[in-house]
Amino acid sequence: MMYDLLEKLDIEVTVAHPLKTRAIADAKIKLDFIDASTLAHLLRADLIPPVHVPPREIREQKNLLRHRLWLVRLQTMAKNRIHQLIDRNHVETPKVKNLFGKTGRKFLQDLNLSGIDQKLLTDHLELLDSLHEHIRKTEAWIKKELKDNPLIGVLNTLPGLGKVLSALAALEIDDINRFRSPAKFASYCGLIPATFGSGGKIYHGDLVPTGNRWLKYISIEASWSALRSSSYCRGYFDRIKYRKGPNVAIVALARRLSEIAYHCLKGERYYVERPYIPYTR
Repeated sequence: MMYDLLEKLDIEVTVAHPLKTRAIADAKIKLDFIDASTLAHLLRADLIPPVHVPPREIREQKNLLRHRLWLVRLQTMAKNRIHQLIDRNHVETPKVKNLFGKTGRKFLQDLNLSGIDQKLLTDHLELLDSLHEHIRKTEAWIKKELKDNPLIGVLNTLPGLGKVLSALAALEIDDINRFRSPAKFASYCGLIPATFGSGGKIYHGDLVPTGNRWLKYISIEASWSALRSSSYCRGYFDRIKYRKGPNVAIVALARRLSEIAYHCLKGERYYVERPYIPYTR
């Protein structure tokens, strides 16, 4: 990454926000020389909209967390392949909650499929064991590297956020003081709808495509988990679900959780569960 190379040379670098640097995006003639000259003029006039770049240590820790998520995705893909093998051979599975738990794993190891499928099953089970070991090692690295991060302890008290999601969210946020309000933070998380206004009427569309995709993923995943552990989140979700459906409701809950996280981090206090009281006029 060019930023890392320039940082090692002790050169002060400003990373421009591409969507906000309209002078280049709207140019009729686009050449590297012209774009560089335009950026230089904007920088000299202090008109460059900057992008927040966390310190090198935080960037490296973020890569470690993202590596763990990548390993989990590979693990899910391997499990799906095993399910495909079982369905293809019309095998009746035992009535267990988790096919890859202790009982389910013994069932898979004792299976005797026909032809090449048995070799594929054995190979997939070995791959699962290897991925599980890599995930375990990565989680040990994460625990060691992030033990002194104060944001993780606060975020871990929120419903639906476990150790891994809390750690990733803390690194993606970096400094909560760079957001002026809960609405600004929710916008950064990509949890606000696109808004269009014409003729005195305002229309809301899908979620904005900009924002931090990792924080959006964390917020929505945490919201689904929070439905099982938080009466407040369940009440908030059910009220909106009744009027607008579950998809809109889960995004609304994700935004609500982002606002709660903002206030907790801003005030340096833990989350305290309270009963949900619906708003009435």
